[in-house]
Amino acid sequence: MKKISKPIVALAILAGALSAPITAAFADDAPDATKVNNEAKKTDSGSGGFLQVIYNPKDPDILGTILWLVIFGDLALAIYFIIDNMILIKPEKLMPRRVVDNVQAAMSEGDVVKAMQVCEQNPSAMSSIVMAAFQHVEEGFEAIQEAVTAASDLEQEKIQQRLNWISVCGNLGPSLGLLGTVEGMILTFAKLAQGSAGDASALAGSIGQALYTTAGGLVISIPAITFFYSLRNKANRLILRMTAVTMELLNSLRNVEVAPEEGAGEEMQA
Repeated sequence: MKKISKPIVALAILAGALSAPITAAFADDAPDATKVNNEAKKTDSGSGGFLQVIYNPKDPDILGTILWLVIFGDLALAIYFIIDNMILIKPEKLMPRRVVDNVQAAMSEGDVVKAMQVCEQNPSAMSSIVMAAFQHVEEGFEAIQEAVTAASDLEQEKIQQRLNWISVCGNLGPSLGLLGTVEGMILTFAKLAQGSAGDASALAGSIGQALYTTAGGLVISIPAITFFYSLRNKANRLILRMTAVTMELLNSLRNVEVAPEEGAGEEMQA
C-alpha cells in the first residue's frame, strides 16, 4: 500500500479542523421550519450556543471568528505533531531489531565492513550512532566512546526539535485563549458604553466569547503538554538504551591497538 506523505496528512487534519465550524455555521442558515422554530427558541431563551459564539450572523465579530480559526488551526497542528512523534518515537523505528542482530552477527565475525553495510542499508538513529563509532575505529576505544556519546546527543537533539513543536502548540493555546478573553471583555465594555446594559443577550455573547476561548486554549494546552513530556521521556529512555546497546556491540573493539602514524617513529629517532 502506498504511503501517504506527512504534508498531505497535515493539510487534511488542518482542513478538517477549520472546515467543521465553518460548515456548521453555514448550515445554521438553512431556511426550514425546524430552523425557524429553533431560532425562535434561542431568541426566547437568550442563548445562541457554541456555534453562535464562533460566528453570529446577527452580531458578527470578524476578529473573534478569525481568532477561533487560529485556535482550531493550533489544535490541528498539535494533533498532527503528536501523531507524528508517536509514530517516530518507537523502538522499531529508532533501533530496528534487524539492525542490532545483523550488526551483532557481523561483529562476532570480526567483519566491521559488513556491519557498516548493514547500517547503511537500514538508516535509523541506531544506525547513525553505530556508523559514527565505526568512523573512529582506528583511533582507539576512547575515541569510539566519545563518538558514540556525540552521535547520541545529536540524535536526541533531532528528536527534541520535532517534539518542541508540540510544546509550541501547547503554549500557544493559553495565549490564544487569553487574547480571546481580552477581546470578549473589550466587546462587553463597548456594548456597555453604547447603552446595552439592559440587554442581557447582547452582553452574554461577548462574555461567552471570552470564556469559550479561554476554555478552548486550555483544551489544547493540557493534552499537548502532557504528550510532550511523555514522549520526551520516552525518547530519552530510547536514546540511553541505544547508547548502551551500541557500546555492547562494539565491546569487541576494546582491545584494538592504535596504529602509529607514518613518520612518527622517524621523527622521534631524528
